[in-house]
Amino acid sequence: MTARKPPPAPARSAWRFATAAEPERNTLPEAFSSVRVPGPGASWLRRFLAFVGPGYMVSVGYMDPGNWATDLQGGAQFGYTLLAVIMLSNFMAILLQALSARLGIATGRDLAQACRDHFPPALNIVLWLACELAIIACDLAEVIGTAVALQLLFGLPLLAGALISALDAFIVLLLMNRGFRYLEAFVIGLLSVIAVCFAVQVAAAQPLVAAILRGFLPSAQIITNSQMLYIAIGIIGATVMPHNLYLHSSIVQTRAYDRTGPGRREAIRWATWDSTIALIFALFINAAILIVAAAAFHGTGHEAIAEIGDAYRLLSPVLGLGIASTLFALALLAAGTNSTVTGTLAGQIIMEGFLRLQIPHWARRLLTRGLAIVPVLVMTVLYGSRGVSELLLASQVILSLQLPFAVVPLVLFVSDRDKMGAFVISRPMAVLSWLVALVIVLLNFKLLYDTLA
Repeated sequence: MTARKPPPAPARSAWRFATAAEPERNTLPEAFSSVRVPGPGASWLRRFLAFVGPGYMVSVGYMDPGNWATDLQGGAQFGYTLLAVIMLSNFMAILLQALSARLGIATGRDLAQACRDHFPPALNIVLWLACELAIIACDLAEVIGTAVALQLLFGLPLLAGALISALDAFIVLLLMNRGFRYLEAFVIGLLSVIAVCFAVQVAAAQPLVAAILRGFLPSAQIITNSQMLYIAIGIIGATVMPHNLYLHSSIVQTRAYDRTGPGRREAIRWATWDSTIALIFALFINAAILIVAAAAFHGTGHEAIAEIGDAYRLLSPVLGLGIASTLFALALLAAGTNSTVTGTLAGQIIMEGFLRLQIPHWARRLLTRGLAIVPVLVMTVLYGSRGVSELLLASQVILSLQLPFAVVPLVLFVSDRDKMGAFVISRPMAVLSWLVALVIVLLNFKLLYDTLA
């Protein structure tokens, strides 16, 4: 008589709230699964185009006003040397954003929800506070960038520009009411403005191609020179944005793909292509900012350029192109406006994901923007435009320090088979992802040590 096999153990949920009694609630309910995806009979191009959009919204964070401050300083002081850092940070961003999209599509959770459903409440509070600090630091850069652009273009005082920047909450509300595709189209339109502005400036700067290519090769100087390393870490902090990992894992779920194994797999593939192409575009924009600064200011007696306003005033005379300065300020305004749109969504996703707390979008936006405006107003009154520029660079360092709080949980989740199932990343990809996380953590320890020392 053969022994009867014991019944299989019931499947154990890998998530604390993965139950029918408490289903997961999307943090953007008004946009969830709202963008139609063509059926299987449609061409691959039409299906791919249905997924185009979230990647470009994420790419906004990789060319926001905070990047401008670090890229301008890096190009003016050290020429093309830090192009290697921009390229490295962009490759890291491509990997991390792909993991973020995979998490959102495979699990139906954004990164904030995943943290809440995995970590104990006390740790979640710490992670939420770190995320909110990152959002405020990012918002700080957007306030400064928008205020400086309005001052350069229209002569408005910095204080007035900072206050006007709070009105962008209504842009987001208007576009979201029209539909998520309208919001994506608005973002992509402003990205096109930035690209055209810098294409003209690079052409006017006439940089040496050989010097640019050498700049993309890593140099030991970046590590041994403390000033260069400080700006390099600032570039990484300005490029790999922690709140973008939360944002991307949520907005990829706006597509109405089949919530089945094959449907999710296809959605992950197209979402990865979308973000990869968009971030390669961001790489060219960031590189263009540094290249223009290096060609115009490095070796010309203007190496001490550290403020966006100074760069604006000197670009036209140095490049010999009257419209160069105007294009620079116009691109800055487009970058600041774009960043406020994605910052609004990221703030909503983080608050609702960690706390399950829903407040009106305009109230959430004005609260975050108010916390960012106060330091700008104080620094402007006490120290003028130079103090604001230093605050802008400091905001990027703060963002860099927040990176491990987003990167480590992300890599932990996507490499966990219990949570990801068939969509878990491969062992080589997990090793590469943990290596990137380790590099980020070590760089942040180095930055913290240098700052305290």
